[in-house]
Amino acid sequence: MKKNIILALLVVASLSSCGEYNKLLKSTNYEYKYEAAKNYFAKGKYGKSATLLNELITILKGTDKAEESLYMLGMSYYNQKDYSTAAQTFITYCNTYPRGVFSELASFYAGKALFLDTPEARLDQSGTYAAIQQLQKFLEYYPSSDKKQESQQMIFELQDKLVLKDFLSAKLYYNLGNYLGNNYEACVITAQNALKDYPYTHHREDLSIMILRAKHEMAINSVEQKKLERFRDTIDEYYAFKNEFPNSKYLKEASKIFEAAQKEIKD
Repeated sequence: MKKNIILALLVVASLSSCGEYNKLLKSTNYEYKYEAAKNYFAKGKYGKSATLLNELITILKGTDKAEESLYMLGMSYYNQKDYSTAAQTFITYCNTYPRGVFSELASFYAGKALFLDTPEARLDQSGTYAAIQQLQKFLEYYPSSDKKQESQQMIFELQDKLVLKDFLSAKLYYNLGNYLGNNYEACVITAQNALKDYPYTHHREDLSIMILRAKHEMAINSVEQKKLERFRDTIDEYYAFKNEFPNSKYLKEASKIFEAAQKEIKD
């Protein structure tokens, strides 16, 4: 214990000298390197700590320092905002030390790193699904964690991103109209599936008006045999929309669609 304290003090004193970091990189004194990495980490010099720890994790494997060094490496990447590498490092830690000292934090930060690394809604959302899966896994393993509320909030935000992705797809189908097929139907199906999968989404009103618009356009562009049925379906959709969103910002538009559909039925 006394030896470790003395070594740590020597590290603190020597790191302030010029060129010490370059000497560390060449050193084969791995205990000294480990203390230096911890010191750099404590000072917020995460790039230097990550470089040293990357070398040490293999060398320290099987020792009492291996677990802490791997967790510190993950946090070094995380604090540098290299979230992809951080997440993978934390997942490696969890797989290697499932009952480790830092297993709860590593599992949480794996999910948070993936959350912070997710792309905007217009892009491929495979990363978003991976983040949700990791955060759900964390909540399953640590249901009483003080990180529970934050994890749940991240899941809600990620789910909303998936819904926004569906909304943008539905909007694209609507704008394509009858180009190369009945895109209005694809719009309705996409929006309905989003509402079914995520019933409490913040985008519920936007998706619902999109369905009403698309059903009205489907009715207008239908063959004569299907027009009556589809205008009636539009009217039913209007009532459902009005009942759920009586004060909707889209109510004026919805009323115009309703009036137009009613006129078609009467005529």
